Amino acid sequence: IASIMNRVRDLKNKYRNEDNTTDELNYTRISADTTDNSGTLNHIMMTTNNPEDWLCFLLRLEKKGLPQTDVSLLNRLIGRYSQAVTALPAEKHSQDENYARILVRFAELKALQDPEEARDQFHLARLNCKKFAFVHVAFAQFELSQGNVKKCKQLLQKAVECSAVPPEMLDIALQNFHSQKKQLLSDEDK
Repeated sequence: IASIMNRVRDLKNKYRNEDNTTDELNYTRISADTTDNSGTLNHIMMTTNNPEDWLCFLLRLEKKGLPQTDVSLLNRLIGRYSQAVTALPAEKHSQDENYARILVRFAELKALQDPEEARDQFHLARLNCKKFAFVHVAFAQFELSQGNVKKCKQLLQKAVECSAVPPEMLDIALQNFHSQKKQLLSDEDK
């Protein structure tokens, strides 16, 4: 029995070493970038799986560069935001501000790639997180940037009608809209 156990242990060690080498080679081949963070991601998904942890992870990932100019980073971010949206059920998190921020940022990133998909994502964010004014303002800002002035105004008015909070944010956005400013909210107002 001891001989068999030694043989099993030797085989396990042999295959474990081969697997590690293979994984390292695959990882190097797939990406020389060490910002994968799959350990952090797996930890979030297996333990807490809450919007706050996801948002912290995603924002840290965004600090690695500018998605507007780095296509590789943009694709990685879109993939990770997509994972977050999939992992977090809307019916459970629709009242969570962090969840709403994830949905909005995902839509903003999608806008850099495909405006039609971005519009669908903004619509989803607005549908699931109606109570947050920033969700409505972000969607309205997107429509304004696409030249859809009428749709922008309509989104802001609907946000007021559904009593999105804080109402001051909507007031500022509407004032800027009526002043024909290109930005509905300044960085300061955000």
